[in-house]
Amino acid sequence: MPRGPRSIRRRLTLLYSALFMGAGAALLGFTYLLASQSEPSSTIRSFEGPGLPDGAGRMSTAPPTLTMYAEALRADQLHQLLVEAGIALAVMTVASVALGWLMAGRVLAPLRTMTAAARRISAENLGQRLAVPGPDDELKAMADTFDDVLARLEGAFEAQKRFVANASHELRTPLTLQQTIVDVALADPDASVATLRAACLRVRAAGQEQERLIDALLTLARSQQGLQRREFVDLAEIVRERLPQGDGGPRVDAELNSAPVLGDPQLIERLVVNLADNAVRHNHPEKEGSWVSLWTGTDRGRPVLRIANSGRVIPPDQVAGLFQPFRRLGAERVRGRGRDGLGLGLSIVAAVAAAHGGSVVARPRPEGGLGVTVTLPATGARADRDAPAAMPPRTT
Repeated sequence: MPRGPRSIRRRLTLLYSALFMGAGAALLGFTYLLASQSEPSSTIRSFEGPGLPDGAGRMSTAPPTLTMYAEALRADQLHQLLVEAGIALAVMTVASVALGWLMAGRVLAPLRTMTAAARRISAENLGQRLAVPGPDDELKAMADTFDDVLARLEGAFEAQKRFVANASHELRTPLTLQQTIVDVALADPDASVATLRAACLRVRAAGQEQERLIDALLTLARSQQGLQRREFVDLAEIVRERLPQGDGGPRVDAELNSAPVLGDPQLIERLVVNLADNAVRHNHPEKEGSWVSLWTGTDRGRPVLRIANSGRVIPPDQVAGLFQPFRRLGAERVRGRGRDGLGLGLSIVAAVAAAHGGSVVARPRPEGGLGVTVTLPATGARADRDAPAAMPPRTT
């Protein structure tokens, strides 16, 4: 059978014809069997007459009867029925091939339309859809599924383009700053040692900022690739070691109950660090009235980390954008300087949670600030046995 778009049509045609031929042959055989097994009428009476030829062509000496005449006629009729039915079956088989070809083409017509439309769709026009009309059958369900896949691909491509553009901008900014500092220092022929030293320190600070950004990008990429290692760790221990410290920061309220997790310790630690850092960084600038609350424990056997903080009021429609790389509240697209961070914290949190099969939910607080809940899959009885005891609430 040749390969190509029409090979399925030919296979369907042969299948239809074979089914018709098999059904016709079975019907013919069943009819012939019923006709051959039927008994002659019992009202037929015997009578004497001239002999009938036997199987060897000789005249039979037995006296002929009406029953013998009826059986000979019946055998001739059965033979004629078999021949005529076979001819009819052969003619109808040929007709079934033609009808099967037409019906297969009609059935496969929507598939050819979808194939042609799919070939026209590429990375440049992912907005196009198949949009197959007609009844809600299997073909339309397949077309709708393909349209859903195209929609997800379009969203992924757009997100990738935005990420590449934002990452390029973020990586270029420190380089531009370094070049500007060096050019200004070289353009001054009377620059003192102190001035040059200050310029070098600024260049070094810009390089360190670029290094932190690259490290965050690598962590994000590693999280999106899935887990490379799995170990039993406790969220309570990790949070205990990474609690925000310092007299100048907000008040920290921590209630750390055992929450065993099976996953990558480094990625989970990065998740905790990013959440704690964001809670402190995006808080009230003044110490009085600012706070951060952390809670770890299990909910229906699943380890949970909840963290909330005070801060400015966040519009609910902008919370989802916080998990996009380099996104900020309002019209700000990329990060600023100082306390604004790298703009990848919550993106890494979402990627780490997804890599572990968990979820992240963020809800703005009406009085200001943000509450984030991270839920990870349950680890089973072994994790419960290996988990350390819960730590009492701690306030710093």
